[in-house]
Amino acid sequence: MQNGIVNRCAWAGSDTLYCVYHDAEWGVPVHDDRLLFEFLTLEGAQAGLSWITILRKREGYRRAFAGLHPEIVAGYGESHLLQLMADPGIVRNRLKLTSTFANARAFLSLQEEFGSFDAYLWRFVDGVALQNTWCSHSEIPASTNVSDALSRDLKRRGFRFVGSTICYAFMQAVGMVNDHTTDCFRWAELQGGR
Repeated sequence: MQNGIVNRCAWAGSDTLYCVYHDAEWGVPVHDDRLLFEFLTLEGAQAGLSWITILRKREGYRRAFAGLHPEIVAGYGESHLLQLMADPGIVRNRLKLTSTFANARAFLSLQEEFGSFDAYLWRFVDGVALQNTWCSHSEIPASTNVSDALSRDLKRRGFRFVGSTICYAFMQAVGMVNDHTTDCFRWAELQGGR
């Protein structure tokens, strides 16, 4: 903080919703399977759109997808699709919506195999958030070898809308990687995240 001004990552800008998300959620390690499914769904929905658009529709997603509980969404089919396609509170893209149904089913399979999606996911970073030291937003990569590996494995297991760039944004959101810039107040707070 300088002269009473909080230093944040440049992408947070001045939008209140962005700032709250940046300050409270982005980069905080997540180990709750329901919340991990929520972030995976939102990151897939974001493909080709701005993140602020998705943040503004987040409550719409929670409402439309029964709180984003994968065990409920896994049962969604054509009748749900028709309802969702008429819902202005979410991104009404048929492929993204049907991928959410498929991803919920694949998510449940991973939970069964590994005991939790959390256990599956965090093994890609050996259980500890990767700590980066970027000085500016322009240094942050769109994907990495780790997001490439995660993307490949998720696709192999039947997930959709999980390209490497989406996976890296997901990893950033759920704290598998600390990509706050070093001048941001959150960078130091999230060092050593588990």
